[in-house]
Amino acid sequence: MKRLLVLLCVLSPLITFGQAPEETYPVDPASEEHPGVPKGEVLKFAFDQSKIFPGTWREYWVYVPAQYRPDVPACVYVNQDGIQWKAPTVFDNLIHQKEMPVTIGVFVMHGRVKAADPAAANDRFNRSFEYDGLGDAYARFILEEILPEVEKQKTSDGRPIRLSKNGNDRAIGGSSSGAVCAFTAAWERPDAFTRVFSAIGTYVGLRGADRYHTLVRKTEPKPVRIYMQDGANDLNIYAGDWWMANQTMLRALTFAGYEVTHQWGEGGHNGKQGTALFPEAMRYLWKGWPEKVKTGQSQNAFLAALLIAGEEWRAAAGTFQFDKKPAGILATIAKTVGAAAIAITPDQTLAYSVEPVSHWLYSYQIQQNGKLAYKQRLGWLHVPDTEENAGASAIVCDREGRIYVATHMGVQILDQTGRVNAILPSPNGSISNIAFGGTGYDMLYVRANGKTYGRKLNTRGANPDDAPIKPAPPKL
Repeated sequence: MKRLLVLLCVLSPLITFGQAPEETYPVDPASEEHPGVPKGEVLKFAFDQSKIFPGTWREYWVYVPAQYRPDVPACVYVNQDGIQWKAPTVFDNLIHQKEMPVTIGVFVMHGRVKAADPAAANDRFNRSFEYDGLGDAYARFILEEILPEVEKQKTSDGRPIRLSKNGNDRAIGGSSSGAVCAFTAAWERPDAFTRVFSAIGTYVGLRGADRYHTLVRKTEPKPVRIYMQDGANDLNIYAGDWWMANQTMLRALTFAGYEVTHQWGEGGHNGKQGTALFPEAMRYLWKGWPEKVKTGQSQNAFLAALLIAGEEWRAAAGTFQFDKKPAGILATIAKTVGAAAIAITPDQTLAYSVEPVSHWLYSYQIQQNGKLAYKQRLGWLHVPDTEENAGASAIVCDREGRIYVATHMGVQILDQTGRVNAILPSPNGSISNIAFGGTGYDMLYVRANGKTYGRKLNTRGANPDDAPIKPAPPKL
C-alpha cells in the first residue's frame, strides 16, 4: 500500500481525477487573419438608459464589415457576454468568401446596477436575471432598446448603421447562460430571430430553463435553426447536469422537427470548442440565405392530428361572439360550479372548470340529477416564468374529448386524463377567451389582447346543445 501511495505521488502531475482532458482543436482557417481579406471595424459604446432593465449599465460593441453599404440594411448577429469566438475575424473571412451575408455584429454585455460606493459595496450583477430567465424581456430589450441604439451610431467614416428588421436576417448566440438566453430570444420571438448558436448551453434549473425540453416537445414548432455544442466534462452541479441537459434538449428539438445540428466533445465549461467551431456554426446557420428558415414537422402525434398544413392564426373577419349565455345542461352546471369558465365532455358525463389564479383544471362527474360529484384537480397547466399562475380564463372541448384552455402561454390542449399534450402559441400574447365556431364547428377562435383570431383545425368542437357523443377511450 505504501509503495502504491508513493507511486501515485510521483505520478500525480500526470494524473487527473474527474477533470476535463486537455482540449486541443483544429483551427478553422476562418478564425485566422489572412492578407487580402477586407477588415471590418469594431466600435465600442455604453448604454445606461434601459426601461426594461432599469438602472443597468453595460458596454456593447458593434462590428461593421468592410463590405457594408448603408443603402442595404445589413443582417444582424447578436451575442451575449460581449465579443467571443474571434467573431470579427471570422466574420471578415466568411463575408469575404460569401459563406455568410454582410452582417453587422452586436456584442452585448450583461447589465449591472452600479453601487453608489464601489469601495463599500458590490454592483448588482444582472447576468443570471437577464440570461437565465424565461420570457420575452431580454428579446424586447435587444429589439426595442439595443438595436435602435445601434442604429443611432455611425462608422468611423460616417456611414449610418442600418439593420434589417426581418427575422430571417437575424441570428443570436452565446455561451452558457448566454446560450440559453439566445435560445429564449428566438423561442419567444421567432419573428425576430431565426438562427441560434448555443455553446455549452445552460438548459438546467437555474431559472426554469430545465423546462424547455418538455415545452419544445409539446409546442407547435417555430421557424428556428439551431447549432449546439457541448462537452462531456461540462458542469454537473446543484442546478443540473449541463452535458445531459444539452443532449436532452437536442433530442427534444429533433423530436419537434427543428432544423438542428450539434458537435459534442469531451471538454469542460469553457469556450475552447465553441471558438473552434464558430466558423462552422456560422456557415450552418446562414446556409442557403436568403432562403427562409422553414418550420419543421413535429413527431408529436397529438399535435399532428390537429394541425392542418398551411392553416395558421388569422385575424377573424367580422365579429365573433364568445360570451354566449350558457344554456341547458351547461347553464345548470355553471350555477353549481359558480364559474363561467366551464366545459363538458362530448358524452356529457364530465364537467371541467378552470380559474385564472392557479394552474389547475378541475374535473367533476355529472350525476343523473344534474349535480356534480368527485371534484378533482385532474389537469396540470404550464405556467410562464413571468407569471404566478397559468391565467386559465376559458375552456372548451372537441368531439374527441380533448380539452382546450386559454392561458398566458397560449392554447394548452389536454387529453382526457388531464395531461397537456400540445400547446398552440398565441398569435398576440395572453389569451382571454376561446371557443369553437364556423359552419363546420372546426374553427378555433381566441381572444388575445383585445383582438380575435381564428384557426382551422382537423377536429370539431363539442357543442353541449347537441346529443351526447362517446369519444374513443383515452390512451393511458
